[in-house]
Amino acid sequence: MARVDSFSPYDALLASTPATDPWGHHLGEPPAYGPDYELLAQLLTIPVASGKGAASGALASGVDAWLSSEFRRAGFNADEVWPRPSIPRIMPREIAMLLEGLPAGLASQIRDRLQTMKAVGPADARYLGRAYEKQVDVSLSRWDRGPEMLLSTKTQVSSFGKNLANRFEEAYGDAGNLRTRYPLAAVGFFFVQRSTILESEPDAFEKTIDMMRKLRDPVGLNGYTATGLALVSWDVTQPGAGVRIELDHVPDDIRPEQFMMRMIEKILAATPVSQHVKPRELIERRVIPIAEEDVAPSK
Repeated sequence: MARVDSFSPYDALLASTPATDPWGHHLGEPPAYGPDYELLAQLLTIPVASGKGAASGALASGVDAWLSSEFRRAGFNADEVWPRPSIPRIMPREIAMLLEGLPAGLASQIRDRLQTMKAVGPADARYLGRAYEKQVDVSLSRWDRGPEMLLSTKTQVSSFGKNLANRFEEAYGDAGNLRTRYPLAAVGFFFVQRSTILESEPDAFEKTIDMMRKLRDPVGLNGYTATGLALVSWDVTQPGAGVRIELDHVPDDIRPEQFMMRMIEKILAATPVSQHVKPRELIERRVIPIAEEDVAPSK
């Protein structure tokens, strides 16, 4: 029996969705990132349609799957962005390169074995911070460079004001814990709330906006490189209705577009031009005459 996990419900949709260029600017123009919001809506419709919309954990997996796909869409290596688009979700990119270089039959046997070896292919990405170990929802990492992106996500569908203070405290502590150990990494916080907050608890939404801004510290080590906020909605009276992404009430400075741009720019700024060549070409709108280091071996 094939192994499944919390990301398995999203695999077919992600595999059938073609990767598009996320950048909408031309050479010489300021970078303009365009997230695939249609894909996010489709991904989140999966748990909502199955009656799991009230379970923040199910929604969170959809958000994580979308964000990891966005970084792959931006040109980063699929085996370096975790969760990976297939099981095991967490696996060193160097092992993926090894598997690519092996005969098909042997590679298949090793892949099956890896699924039972949690030390090599764990279910979660965990990083030791300054004070404690932290599970990171989306990350970019490999052995020779270490963690380059550490991203935490949270979802909130009800009891907004009641739980907001706890979210703020947890997020602020996690930022300092990770950034002090990995000062060159892009450390981000992405928050998704159900849009019912706008009518039921507008005060909590104002506090959310303030929280997202105060959690940032792009220069020092006491906050996040970037924070992002998105609102989602669905009609509980229409089971067949899909999820909608609603951003009209989200200020520009905390929208997903700027979040992705800040995170990508931080990753590229901390590495030489011979690393992450494809993401650089996409954002700079030109061909860079440098070969990417450490390409996968030929069989």
